[in-house]
Amino acid sequence: MSKLSHVDREGRARMVDVSAKSDSTRTAVAAGELLTTAEVVALVRADDMPKADVLSTARIAGIAGAKKTSELIPLCHQLALSSVKVEFGFTDTSITIEASAKTKGPTGVEMEALTAVAVAGLTLHDMVKAVDPAATLNAVRLLTKEGGKHGHWERPEVETSAHEEEESLGLPTGSHLRETDQDSAMRTAAVVVASTGVAAGTRLDTTGPVLVEWLAELGYSVRGPLVYADADITVGLADALHLSPSLVVTTGGTGASPTDVTPEATLSVLDRELPGVAEAIRQRGTAKFPLAALSRGVAGLAGGSVVVNLPGSPGGVKDGMAVLEPLLDHLLAQVAGGGSHDNA
Repeated sequence: MSKLSHVDREGRARMVDVSAKSDSTRTAVAAGELLTTAEVVALVRADDMPKADVLSTARIAGIAGAKKTSELIPLCHQLALSSVKVEFGFTDTSITIEASAKTKGPTGVEMEALTAVAVAGLTLHDMVKAVDPAATLNAVRLLTKEGGKHGHWERPEVETSAHEEEESLGLPTGSHLRETDQDSAMRTAAVVVASTGVAAGTRLDTTGPVLVEWLAELGYSVRGPLVYADADITVGLADALHLSPSLVVTTGGTGASPTDVTPEATLSVLDRELPGVAEAIRQRGTAKFPLAALSRGVAGLAGGSVVVNLPGSPGGVKDGMAVLEPLLDHLLAQVAGGGSHDNA
């Protein structure tokens, strides 16, 4: 029979002794969402809140919260965190939060990832309460963890919605809350920016936010932009794919420079290529700008996710969006096992 690790034989709370455990690299990813109003989502995305810089403030708060976990939760061990990342996405009426934490040691970082989500979410609530005091922080949960003797754990795909959980517990559900539509729950995307300059903070990201806004307007719940240096794009793709989104769009790293390795990194994770998609994007660009022919971007399927490389220029991204928009619904339906295949 399973037992509670933080309770001794006499039923008293205790701190688990981890001195006999071996050190290993341990990671955890957690998520949550702030359910609010469409007005708040629009204000935050436009950075037009009365309290400015909403997402940056919440991100810093989440990272700081992860570092303070052992002080906030009494039985947690102090950990030397090697990495904490906090990312946000949007639906029509919510701001989604995802946090990852990493350490090397004898115990896991689940609580650090969860604390990062909770503190980031509470900070978001504080920042938006003047507009929507009824905003609700919901569904804070662990998604995945790695390391230790138990290895990989992943949350089952089928989850009870926050609305259903409230009803099952007999809790009131506010009229401003909206259940996630089944179709939009399936329409998930991640945007990855391959740029050493943007990752170092020496260059402005002119493509990632454009792609995030475009996908959100199409009804996707979007992670990102996830920014990685060119040399780390393999890690960036793994980050984008680990939640199995419907679509991953990368921008940058597709040229002929020695540091442009996005196509090679993408090919290493693809199960099947979609050469016609990549070629259509090149042709559209070349019609206006001959040097667009130098783009080596690829497209294909990685499991159930469609992955598409776009150039790192605003014009190249605009061309890619124009090509992809009429294709995506049909393409994703095919990948999911539906849709007509007659003309494909």
